[in-house]
Amino acid sequence: MPEPSTNIWMRCSACRKDILHEAIHWVCSVSTCNRSRTRLVFCSVACWDSHLSTLRHREAWAVEERAPSRAAWAALADVAPEAAKAAPAPVAPAPAASRIVSPPAARAPAMSTPAARAPAEVPTLTDAFEREIIVVVSKMKKYIKDRSGMSTSDAVAEVLSDHVRALCDDSIRAAATDGRRTVLDRDVPRPRR
Repeated sequence: MPEPSTNIWMRCSACRKDILHEAIHWVCSVSTCNRSRTRLVFCSVACWDSHLSTLRHREAWAVEERAPSRAAWAALADVAPEAAKAAPAPVAPAPAASRIVSPPAARAPAMSTPAARAPAEVPTLTDAFEREIIVVVSKMKKYIKDRSGMSTSDAVAEVLSDHVRALCDDSIRAAATDGRRTVLDRDVPRPRR
């Protein structure tokens, strides 16, 4: 951290140029670049761009910000040591216990798992989600057209989505009955032909 007597707030993370107090600078929009321990700051968008090519963020942009005044930065620096003193000392981890694995039937499910609920209980959905189309309409229409030469009404997608939701709910119940948190292919009811 620069000395408080100078007008330098920080140095650019790319080119190491001085960034003065109350000066415009740029930060990365990605939260991991803005953490207090990382705190990447850039004197220009070009410097930010060099950072982007190094870290290869999937989606990021340069955010323009203004550096704090010298007084605000000094006040923040004074508060930080106080917060560190007030923080409790880290607790040493407990010694590792030996792991005992019991057969699935003997394990009691935790209350937060779906298996802890009654097998018939499925979480309720919001009305908006219950009305959402969850089938690929274009593929469904193509299948019907290729199979029979018939056209398909748009209302069919809603009805098929209701059927898919019902199948998913049955699959969730089957997985919960077996005490699993993963729905497997064997949980899905087979189609009638």
